[in-house]
Amino acid sequence: MTLASIERYDSERVATVGERAVVAGGSVAGLCAARVLADAFEDVVVFERDALPEGPAARDGAPQTHHPHALLEAGRATLADVFPGFGEDLLSAGGLLIDSGSDMTWYDRGGTLAGTDARLPTYCASRPLFEHVIRERVRAVENVTLRGGHRVLDYDHADGRVSGVAVRDDAGETRHVEASLVVDATGRASHTPDWLAEHGYPAPESEEVTVDVVYGSTRIDRPADDRRMLLCAPQPERPRGAALIPIEDGQWEVIFQGVHGEPVPTERDAFVEWAASIPVDDIGRLVRERPWTADGVRRYPFPASVRRRYDALDRFPEGLVVTGDAIASFNPIYGQGMSVAALDALCLHHELAAGLEGIGPRVFERASDVVEATWRLAVGNDFTFAETTGPKPLGTDVLNAYVGRLVERAQTDRSLAETFLRVYRLERPATDLFRPRVLWRALRP
Repeated sequence: MTLASIERYDSERVATVGERAVVAGGSVAGLCAARVLADAFEDVVVFERDALPEGPAARDGAPQTHHPHALLEAGRATLADVFPGFGEDLLSAGGLLIDSGSDMTWYDRGGTLAGTDARLPTYCASRPLFEHVIRERVRAVENVTLRGGHRVLDYDHADGRVSGVAVRDDAGETRHVEASLVVDATGRASHTPDWLAEHGYPAPESEEVTVDVVYGSTRIDRPADDRRMLLCAPQPERPRGAALIPIEDGQWEVIFQGVHGEPVPTERDAFVEWAASIPVDDIGRLVRERPWTADGVRRYPFPASVRRRYDALDRFPEGLVVTGDAIASFNPIYGQGMSVAALDALCLHHELAAGLEGIGPRVFERASDVVEATWRLAVGNDFTFAETTGPKPLGTDVLNAYVGRLVERAQTDRSLAETFLRVYRLERPATDLFRPRVLWRALRP
């Protein structure tokens, strides 16, 4: 399921179904969930273990927020629906709007994708700024309360239903908060699988695909009139990737990726030397010549993509939903996380329209279409590396061979480049890559 195939947000569809909903986790997934819950509950409370900053600042409990993030079209359009004026707010706060068809250079399979005639709008900003703008929009919703410095310790549970949460604040005081619905948006570290097993429910099976990616990120000065985005995808013969993304305050975020044990240096001179090995010359030149605006290089390891199959459970407690990275966490190379979080919230929105009974399994079933489409794109490409381990989706090798051919042709074919980018942006389904017209343009002699 992608933007083209999912029904869009409509607040008029949802009536009030309960007094209070609680969200555990105040990152993008939790904030988006809180906004759609506000249409269906008199009171919504978001508990986040980190202190919530007043401005755009990285949170200590989420080290990945120090690194570049992308907002794909599926996420951009959904956030614009859920938060009218979101784009204007982001731009007012310093974010940029670029055209991925003309402002982005994408190097892959030995060449650069052709530019496109279509307009492909893309918002660029740091992850703290994206999160800040979303958080401020949620703060403005009258019946939503954000509580930073509060950790959800446990679910209150009786007779097959989760009825609230036990919460501890920074002062060490624990209290119980009643809720008609609890949403777990605590990310990869979610304890819900363990909680289910401890309380006699089946825990979801976990699919894990090991990619062993390491990131190194910094920021450099960007001229005000230079809005270029540069991407270089890692390849099996060159397990190094890089990206240069324009963000607020006249900066580029620079990120290097080492796949399957390829080390990424954190010392500046070595980082500059590493940049020179990337086949997009401007990346190495800009890292070497432009002033650095960040203090050094930050490193972040990502060992594996993980998918928890909540959609396959035959029994699940009432009053509980899991969303975002707590369901599936993808290799960050593909920039899908924030967009999938927004689509997951959209799935929750649609199921709230049918009431609370059985809402967990209903949300999981609907969200599984979103996750499946994204998982196949991300994990499938991970298996172009022979070192990747884990359950390989059926047909992956054939798909990778075909997509490789398509990308090579898209370096000189503007129509193929547009089709590929729309699928990558989760705007169009992967089946678009197999339309007869596309097949012919990709496979003809």
